[in-house]
Formats: sequence, structure tokens, C-alpha cells
Amino acid sequence: MKLRIETTYKSKKGTETNFSSDDMSAEKALVIAEDLQKTGRIKNIHFLDNYDSTWTLKELQKYLEEIETEPHNISVYFDGGFDLQSKMSGLGCAIYYEQNGKSYRLRKNRHVDSLDSNNEAEYGAFHLGVLELESLGAQHQTVSFIGDSQVVINQLNGEWACMEQSLNRWADRIEEKLQQLGISAEYTLVSRKQNQEADQLASQALNKVEISSKMEILND
Repeated sequence: MKLRIETTYKSKKGTETNFSSDDMSAEKALVIAEDLQKTGRIKNIHFLDNYDSTWTLKELQKYLEEIETEPHNISVYFDGGFDLQSKMSGLGCAIYYEQNGKSYRLRKNRHVDSLDSNNEAEYGAFHLGVLELESLGAQHQTVSFIGDSQVVINQLNGEWACMEQSLNRWADRIEEKLQQLGISAEYTLVSRKQNQEADQLASQALNKVEISSKMEILND
């Protein structure tokens, strides 16, 4: 969940002015807000989310305590590959998230023989990532989806029209599942080089090398 801080600052001589921050993660917003409060010159501090709902400091603290045991701060990298000769597809996704104070990486791929294009494979990889989120129990939060497919990213974020029926069906399926889980999607388009992990998973799936793993990420 992204929030911005809105507050009133009062100087030693009683001069007041209002401040509004950039959007930031809920965790970062809480840290900054608590630090601002220590100055003793802040009043009327509150937070606004992407839906313009207002949160008090206590409400945000309670929310973060509640989600600590659930997967949160989630990023999903996705990529699909399609072999024109064999008509086979490889789907890959890598999911990074936090839970119970630890960081994790989940990697998953799938070999598919029912798709007709590379764009369908890209949508299929995105959908695979959403299904993995459901398996993790992720819900009612903002999730970052990252991929190198301009078609998928721009169609799902509404910048491009989706004219092909097959892709429309994928988009509807994805949006229906996200709505069911209460997940608000943020889309980021990256280069193929920046999406190497998901790309490799898709390539391995094309070669029928199945990957399904989860590991804790240890900070140095």
C-alpha cells in the first residue's frame, strides 16, 4: 500500500504551514511520521492512500501489525516465452515478499501447449503469478507487477486498447482474480535485461525443466 503523509507544522513562534509528502510505502510513512512527531512541532498528522481514504497514525500502526504475519511488500516479476515451430509456451514468475519480519523469494514456471502467441504466453505468465499470490494467501493490498511485455503492461494499465479476443479473455481473467483477492495492481515496464530471472524461468519451462522453489533472502 502506498501512502502520502499530510500534516501541519508549527514553528517555535507559532507560525503554521501544511505539508504533503510524496507517495511511499506504508512502512516508510510510519517511520517518517513517528520521527516527525518527536520534534514536537507537528499536529494533525494523517495519511492518504491511493483511494483517498484517510488513516490516522494509530490506524496505520494497527494495520502494519496485523499484516506482519501475512505476505506483504510484494513484487511479481513475470515473463512468457513462445516457440513458433512447436507451438509450446513457457511461463515464468518470481515473487519477492516479506512475512513475519523475513524476506522471501518464490520462483515458479510452467510448460504450456495451449497458447497461440508470445503475447498470450506473457499474459499466461502474469496469470501464473496471480495464482501464486492466491496460494500464498496475499490479499487486500497493493502488489507491484513487473515485466518486459509492453502489450501486457500497457493493456492492463489501460494505456492501450485490447483488440484481440484471446488477450481480452486473459485480461478479464486476471482482473477478476485480482478483484477477488482485493489486490490493487501497480505495473512497471522494464527491459528484458532487468527481467532476467523471469525470462530464465520461462526458457526453462519451454525446455520442460520445472521450477518450484521458495527461499528466505538473508541480508548481509
